[in-house]
This record gives sequence, structure tokens and C-alpha cells, in this order.
Amino acid sequence: MKVLVTGGAGFIGSHVADAFIRAGHTVAIVDDLSTGNRAWLPPEATFHALDIRNGQLSEVFAAEQPDAVAHLAAQASVGRSVADPAFDASVNIGGGLNLLDCCRRFGVRRMIYSSSGGAGYGDTNVIPTPEEHPARPASPYGITKVAMEQYLDAWGALWGMSGVSLRYANVYGPRQNPHGEAGVVAIFCRRVLAGEPPVINGDGLQTRDFVHVDDVAAANLLALERPDVTGQLNISTGVETSVNAICDALRAAAGASADAVHAPAQPGEQRRSCLSPKLAERVLGWRPTVPLSDGLIQTLDHFRKETTR
Repeated sequence: MKVLVTGGAGFIGSHVADAFIRAGHTVAIVDDLSTGNRAWLPPEATFHALDIRNGQLSEVFAAEQPDAVAHLAAQASVGRSVADPAFDASVNIGGGLNLLDCCRRFGVRRMIYSSSGGAGYGDTNVIPTPEEHPARPASPYGITKVAMEQYLDAWGALWGMSGVSLRYANVYGPRQNPHGEAGVVAIFCRRVLAGEPPVINGDGLQTRDFVHVDDVAAANLLALERPDVTGQLNISTGVETSVNAICDALRAAAGASADAVHAPAQPGEQRRSCLSPKLAERVLGWRPTVPLSDGLIQTLDHFRKETTR
């Protein structure tokens, strides 16, 4: 199958592209390299350096004629979405609609959309949170992710395109950005390897559901090969882990001597975020396979190798 992967030079997108290629699919990638890395592009894939908002996206579809699209390109910073919601919407909704219009015009039959569980659900009283829980996004970023899920559902009803939205928990693993507003695992890895004290916002008792990027890529592959599966699916472990526990595990694995320090809590940060993966297992046959302890060590080793290059 020919698959167009948007954001395929990024952290999650590059792993998804790799998984598709290993399974024998042909891959083309669209990425503007604003946060992606050319070094992560699979050599077997064709690459188009392009913003998904650009009108030339239709030329990529005309040249590649994809059967399916895996849509991972996004403005992914919650902080930037709060500071500049118009920009956030221009990328995540405007760019997403440009992509969906190209899918309609060029007869794409399947889209796998990378959505967000934590940002989409917001704070909930049901842990682990199932898909039927109401979406209550607390940031412009979360609003745009939920909106695109609804656009994708509408496209299916209007034009017959099969679409599934994968609601990710907190994805971690090799290639994650360790700078700025990034995943806490990557940030902690960088600091402990540099001999710097990890900085924990708040008391560190806030919990997250950490799912390894290899498991996320596997979910995308299953979703590609099961066009009968539509709607929204959590891609998660269903297990809560505190930020303190993540910090302690990485400090121990790195043999770090610097103690963690605590900073003020981030305004509006969720206290608990954990998603139920039961529906994805039932309808897609997917389940997480990478234990958190193994994944943390693998991720730390990746960053250790990066720092010695």
C-alpha cells in the first residue's frame, strides 16, 4: 500500500514511517522540518519538505497518489497554543482541512489521525478514562485535536473515507525532543546525563500514562491494515505512573548523583491522566508490549549515544 505520512520526520511520525516500511508498505513523507529531523527520515521513503497548510500539498498528492494517509503533523505545544491560538488553529485545523480536502480530491480511502488523549479529555473523574467519556479540552491545542476528530468523522459520512483517530497517552521513547516543552522522560534523560538536577514541576505526584513510541507505531500499522475500524481509540497502557517515579527510575538507571529539585506547578496542569486501552485491544487487536522499566532504559541509552556523537 502507498501511504503518505505527514510529520514523518518527527518523533512519532518517523517511527510510524519505519514501521510501515518494515511491513512492506511504500511511504512518502511530508514535513516542514520545523521540529522534525532529516536524520530520522527513512532512506526508503520519498520526502517532500512542505507545510501542510501550503496549497502545493495537492501537487504532492498528484505525484504520490497515496492509498492512505497517516496524519501526524501538528503544532504540538500546549503553551504555544495558549499564547497564540490563531497559529495553533491555522496548523491543526487549517492544515488538517487542507489535507482532508486533498484526500477527497485524490480518492484516498483511509486516514489514521494522531490525536491526543490527555489534552482531549482534560481532567476526568474516571480513571482509566474510556473513549465514551466526554471530551473537555482545557487548552486551544486540545480543542483543535478534538475538532479534527470530528472533521474526520464528517469526511467519512460525506465522502466515504474510512478514518480512525488514535488518542495517544503520554508517548515517550528515542528521538523525543529533550528541549523546551517536551515529554518529561526526554527532559529528565537530558538532565541526568548532563549531571544536572532534574526539575519537577509541583510535588511530582501528578500521574501520567506512559506509552512507548514503538507501541504507538504498531498501533498505526494495525490501523492501516484494518480499514474497517473507525472512530476513536485510546492508545495507552491504562497504568498511572507519577512524575516522581519516572524521575527516580531514570536517576537510578543513569547513576545520577544530583537530587531532583521542585519548581512551581504549571498552571492548569492535569493532576491525573490515564486512558483505558481496552477498546483498542478489542477492535484492533492492539495492546502495549514495552514495559515501562525497559522503555525508560532504552530511551536513556538513546540519549546517551546522542550525547557522545
